[in-house]
Amino acid sequence: MLRIAVPNKGSLSEPATNMLREAGYRQRRDGGRELVLPDPENDVEFFFLRPRDIAVYVGAGVVDAGITGRDLLLDSGVDALEHRALGFAGSTFRFAGPEGSVGRLEDIEGKRVATSYEVLVRNYLTERGVTADVVRLDGAIESTVQLGVADLVADVVETGSTLRAAGLEVFGDPILKSEAVLIRPNADPKPGLTVLDRRLHGVLVARRYVLMDYDCPVEKVDAAVSITPGLESPTVSPLHRTGWAAVRAMVPRERTNAVMDELYDVGARAIIVTSITASRL
Repeated sequence: MLRIAVPNKGSLSEPATNMLREAGYRQRRDGGRELVLPDPENDVEFFFLRPRDIAVYVGAGVVDAGITGRDLLLDSGVDALEHRALGFAGSTFRFAGPEGSVGRLEDIEGKRVATSYEVLVRNYLTERGVTADVVRLDGAIESTVQLGVADLVADVVETGSTLRAAGLEVFGDPILKSEAVLIRPNADPKPGLTVLDRRLHGVLVARRYVLMDYDCPVEKVDAAVSITPGLESPTVSPLHRTGWAAVRAMVPRERTNAVMDELYDVGARAIIVTSITASRL
C-alpha cells in the first residue's frame, strides 16, 4: 500500500486535496479532521501532516510520497526528490531591504538576513560566495528591519505591497520560484507511485486543455486543423451533409476564445467547447 503525505492546513491543503479527489482518490470531507485516511480501493493510505514536516517524513522513507512546496522541500535539507510540479500554490521568493540601501546580491555581504527559510537562504548565499548572518524567524518578518533584528529580509513576495508598507523594496534576482510539488524519497520509487503520478498528470492535462468540436467545409479542413492540431492529431469525420466534416481536437484552455474566433473566420461553425474531467496520455 502506497503511503502518501498530504498538507493538513495552509494554502497547500485545499488545492492538494482537490487534485487528489479529481485523480480518483478518497479524501477527507469538508471539515474532516482525520489524520490518517485509508483508501483500500486504490491501494493507498493518506497521512495529513504539517506542510513543513512532509519533506522530512518523505526523506526519512516513513512515507512513500508527499505533496508540499518546492520551497519547503529545499529548506528541509533532507534527501528527497521533486518528482513532478503540480501547477498550484505558485510563489516567488526574494530579498528585500530598506529602500535605496541594498541593490545587489553583493551588498548582502556581512549583513543580517531575517527569513523563515534559513536553510534555503543560507545555501543560496553560500553557492554564490556571499557570507551573511541568517536569522531564522517564524511568521511575518516584514517588521524585523524596523525592530533592528535584521538589515534585510528574504521572504515570499506576491504583490510586494506588504513589504512596501514596511518600507522595504525587493532587489536582485528571485531566490526561487516555488509551487506545489509531488516528492518522493531519493531511492527506487514504490511501484504504486507510477499510478499516482499518471493520475496527477491526467488532472494537470484536464485542467490545461478543453475538447473542441466544430463543423467545417471540407475544403477548409486543412486550414482549420492547422489552428487546432490537437496532441497527436485531430479527429476528422464526414458529416451527413455533403461537403462538410466534423472535427474534434484538444485545445489549450487559455486560448479557447481566440481559437474559436480563428476557426469562425476560417469558416467553421457549430463550435462547441467541453471541459475535460480526466485524461491519460
